[in-house]
Amino acid sequence: MARVFTAFCMTLCAAAFAQPPASDVIRQANILDLEGKGADARRLLQNALESATAPAAKANVNRTIAMSWAFEGNCAKTAQYEQMVIDYWVTREKDDPHNAFYQEGEMADEAARVCIDSGNLDAAESWYRKGHDLGLKEPEISSDRRALWEYRLEHALARIAARRGNRAEAAKHVASAKAALDSMAQLKAQQEAFFPYLTGYVALYLGDYQSAVTDLQKASQNDPFVQVLLGQAYEKLGEKEKAIDCYRKAASATAHNPPAAFARPFARRKLPPG
Repeated sequence: MARVFTAFCMTLCAAAFAQPPASDVIRQANILDLEGKGADARRLLQNALESATAPAAKANVNRTIAMSWAFEGNCAKTAQYEQMVIDYWVTREKDDPHNAFYQEGEMADEAARVCIDSGNLDAAESWYRKGHDLGLKEPEISSDRRALWEYRLEHALARIAARRGNRAEAAKHVASAKAALDSMAQLKAQQEAFFPYLTGYVALYLGDYQSAVTDLQKASQNDPFVQVLLGQAYEKLGEKEKAIDCYRKAASATAHNPPAAFARPFARRKLPPG
């Protein structure tokens, strides 16, 4: 009887101290990031990373860690962990080439997005070019997918030029982005909403605040980053109540992705106390 009880106790104790599923840990970490508790989030994620055995599971945790650093605007750390995810997809190139190269490009672009939002424009440009080149390695890539990578790169280069105050360079890349968008067939409808976000972004950073508002109002109003851009444009125009309204919307973002990683902390800092 004692042996039976001991075995039962060991089973019960093991269950009590078992690690929660990785998906639960990731959800908990995401909530901590949204609350501005990134160090706590990464402690949880590091434990999940150490207990993960499948390479795909490790890559998933590494991507979450990358986004955790993004909530703190840390370009270098985000890029470090996104590179680990890219390294995983490199191992999948032989068995799943179409998806592998696309995901490699996606991860590089995620790192780039965090870098541009943090103001590290040189790193952002380097990572956007890397994402473009990796994506185009997809074998037998469709014309739409090729146009998508061109669109993303030109979109990014226009924003970077605007951040640098180079009006002519920004205009050139906006035109190239529009040409890439217009060359799409199936993907055009999906990607069109990102064009007024581009022109609004460029207008904002080049000082044309009324045009920025006009264009950004045509972009997705569910995107917290668009709301932050609108808030900044309204601020420049002296329309403080409209700006605060935009920041309130952005501050309520609950996604764990690059737009929210920048927009939520930025907007919360802009809101009046209380």
